[in-house]
Amino acid sequence: MRSDSNCFCLRNKLGLLAALVISLLALSACSPLGAPTDSPAAPPAALRFYDWEEDVPQEVFDAFTQQTGIPVEYLSYEAQEEAVEALQQGASFDVVVMDARFIPGLVSEGLLTPLDHSLLHNLKYIAPNFRDLAYDPGNRYSIPFNWGVTGLLVRSELLPGDPPSWADLWEPAYAGKVGLWFSTRRELLGVALRSLGYSANSEDPAQLAEAQQHLSLLLPQAVILERYDEVDAAAAFQQADLAISMAFALDYYAVSEAGIAVEFVMPRDGALLWNDAFVVPASTAQPQAAMQLINFLHQPEINAQIANFNGYATPNQGALALIDAELREDVAIYPADEDLSNAEIILPLSPTGQALHDQAWEALAQQIGWQDEAIAP
Repeated sequence: MRSDSNCFCLRNKLGLLAALVISLLALSACSPLGAPTDSPAAPPAALRFYDWEEDVPQEVFDAFTQQTGIPVEYLSYEAQEEAVEALQQGASFDVVVMDARFIPGLVSEGLLTPLDHSLLHNLKYIAPNFRDLAYDPGNRYSIPFNWGVTGLLVRSELLPGDPPSWADLWEPAYAGKVGLWFSTRRELLGVALRSLGYSANSEDPAQLAEAQQHLSLLLPQAVILERYDEVDAAAAFQQADLAISMAFALDYYAVSEAGIAVEFVMPRDGALLWNDAFVVPASTAQPQAAMQLINFLHQPEINAQIANFNGYATPNQGALALIDAELREDVAIYPADEDLSNAEIILPLSPTGQALHDQAWEALAQQIGWQDEAIAP
C-alpha cells in the first residue's frame, strides 16, 4: 500500500514532467528548430536547351522562367552532326533543335521521346504544309521551329542577264571565284544533283556517282568555305573576290554589311530548303517541362520575338503578323511562291541512301584533304 507521501511525490514528479513538456513545446514553436519537419520543395532543375549559338534570345528564356519558375540552360553546338553525335553518346538534354533530316534516324535508335500533344496546344499555329511531314508522320516526335533556303549569292555586275543556276558554278569563266560550303554535306551533294537535273534526295547509285564526279571537277576551281559561318562568307567575298557562291540568308546579310554589293537569288534549277524542329531526347528527366517549354516557344508573340532576333522564317502562322515588316518582305527569308515552285526540301535518307551519300562525300573530302574531327560522318 502506497503512503500519501509517496503519492504526493509522484504527483509532483508528473506535474514537473508535464510542465517541462509544455515548456519544450512552447520553445520549439518560436524556435527555428520548431519549423515543420517536411523539407521545403527543391527548386525545379534547369532545362537543358541545345541549339545553334544565339538562335533564341535570353529574354525569351527569362520570360519562361518568370512564368513557370523553371530555369533554362542554353547550350550550343557548331554543327548539326555534333548534336546528333552527342545524343548517340548519351548526353542528356531536355529540348534540342534538330534538322529534320536527322529525325527518323534518331527515332529508329530510340533517342527521342514521343510528344504529348495535350501539352502542345500551340501546335495549332503551325502552317498545315509544315505538319504531318514524311519524316515524322503526325508530328509524333517533332514540332517545326524554323526554315530557310539554300540559294546563290552573286555579284550582279559579274553575272548579268538571267537569274543564275546551280549549273553556273561550273562555268569556266568563274573558275577561282566560286564559293562552296563543304561542311554542309547534304546541300553540297544536293547542289551537284540538282545541277544535273536529279533530285537532291536521290539514292540512285549511278546518279550519286555522277554527282560526285561532277563535284570533283568543280572543287579545284572553287574556294572551299570549310565550316558554315557567315563571317567566313564575308571574308571570302572580300579576300577571294568571289563572284558566286552557294549561300544561306545569313551569308547575304554578313556580306552586305561588309559593304559588298550582292544579291541572294533562287537558282533556276531549284533552291534547296531546310527546316529545324524541336525534339525531346529520350535522355530527359523532365519530359513534361520540356514540352511546356516547346509550347511556350510557339506562343505567337514569343515565336515572333525569336524570328525578329534570329532572322529565320517561321512556320508559325500566328506569329507572322507580329514579325517586323522588313523581315516579312525580305525575299532571302520569305521567298515568293513562284521562286519556290521548283524548290526541294532536303529529306532524310534511308540507311542505304545515307551510306551512299556519305561514301560520295568522303571521297570528295579525301580529294581536297579535308579533316574535321568535329563533324561526324
